[in-house]
Amino acid sequence: MTIWVVRHGRTEANASGLLLGRANPELDDVGRKQAAQIAAAIPDGARVISSPLDRTRQTAEAIRSDVETDDRLLELDYGDFDLTPARDIPADTWAAWQADPGFRPPNGETFLELADRVGSLLDEIADQGRDSDVAIVTHVSPIKASIAWALGVGIEISWRSFVAQASISSIAVSDRGPSLHSFNNQSHLS
Repeated sequence: MTIWVVRHGRTEANASGLLLGRANPELDDVGRKQAAQIAAAIPDGARVISSPLDRTRQTAEAIRSDVETDDRLLELDYGDFDLTPARDIPADTWAAWQADPGFRPPNGETFLELADRVGSLLDEIADQGRDSDVAIVTHVSPIKASIAWALGVGIEISWRSFVAQASISSIAVSDRGPSLHSFNNQSHLS
């Protein structure tokens, strides 16, 4: 089985450099085009599970009309930082956040909590069988948690990886466990 890990298409908020956690903008015109290109790259017949937010559901529905949603695929809850330009987060706050996976943005969620919820979904998918592919359509932080899960490493890698808009990563799952096969692929985008 392959788990296709898809980052949603672009929104105006993403294009503006805002931290976009639980806010719920729709895809912009570029994002809708990216969603169609993603759909062409995912194998037919793949089960599709999406974060319930509009930008991910719209991307997922381009792949397949019968999309399951799961709250465990929600973006990191940035709390009071949601919709803040990344450049406006103070440098000392960034440093504290990067140094501690247990750092909690004001009224938000830690990377450790994110990794636990995403890992529990991936464990379920892996346990349900290896007969069919699954595409999960999600956000940047859950993708980083998925990669950490596949590699068997801590969520600390989040700060050392970049996940492009509308990218696809793939994780093969066998009796020996998960194995990262591709990361941050954008070859489907024209």
